[in-house]
Amino acid sequence: MIERTELYKPSLALLTDLYELTMAYSYWKSGTAEKEAVFTMFFRENPFHGGFAIACGIQPALEFLANFHFDDEDIAYLATLQGNDGQPLFEREFLTFLSCMRFACDVEAVREGTVVFAQEPLIRVKGPIMHAQLVETALLTIINFQTLIATKAARICHATRGEQVLEFGLRRAHGIDGGLAASRAAYVGGCHATSNVLAGRLYGIPVRGTHAHSWVMSFDTEIESFDAYADALPNNCVFLVDTYDTLEGVKNAAIVGRRLEERGHKLVGIRLDSGDLAYLSREARRILDEAGFKDA
Repeated sequence: MIERTELYKPSLALLTDLYELTMAYSYWKSGTAEKEAVFTMFFRENPFHGGFAIACGIQPALEFLANFHFDDEDIAYLATLQGNDGQPLFEREFLTFLSCMRFACDVEAVREGTVVFAQEPLIRVKGPIMHAQLVETALLTIINFQTLIATKAARICHATRGEQVLEFGLRRAHGIDGGLAASRAAYVGGCHATSNVLAGRLYGIPVRGTHAHSWVMSFDTEIESFDAYADALPNNCVFLVDTYDTLEGVKNAAIVGRRLEERGHKLVGIRLDSGDLAYLSREARRILDEAGFKDA
């Protein structure tokens, strides 16, 4: 089997969303990078309205973890990224730290080809929270897509009752690599930026990202998480507000936004990730406007 690092040549540490890296930087900056965490990957509903799924992509995912590292070109690219004030997004000391980092988590997973069900873990990663955070996106993209294809194939093969089934999907696939191809195509189609850091490096697409629910949940309170992120990355503050109560989250973002202004920075915006987006976006806009953040 050809490993992905051989097939695609560069290190695949940048096969991630930018917010995984900004959270990693914030963990490092706040002194919590070694805090133990457990991440479990599962899917919410069986695909195709079926009763099961077939776990797939486990072996490639484990190979990815075994080879995880940032090479010199990765570090050089990350050094070019800037915040909204035009200053470097990451400190040089953090990039040096990444260049020496080796993945140090314990990993448990179901066997390749196992019948699995919704709401049950496919893979479990336990270790330093920064390490687990950095590999989250890659594990999702590797395992989710391959599990989907394996499940569809299993359903078709079951329906043929033993007759042979051939796979002729290459010409209809989402490019040689669905994630990279989709990021590039979206940019060609008019998108202004991507969260896909590897696409940013390979294709020169601007990258954007902030933090995820896991960052908020790693603190005792939501506003504490916003404050810690603002301390680490004052020039990249878009706060994810729907971890607990969305509109209260917007209010907390505004509070931290005022603290940012006092330090000469600005609240770039807030991110809505669930719920009635039409209603919540209008209410969020109202709260931000009333708080004086009409540009956020």
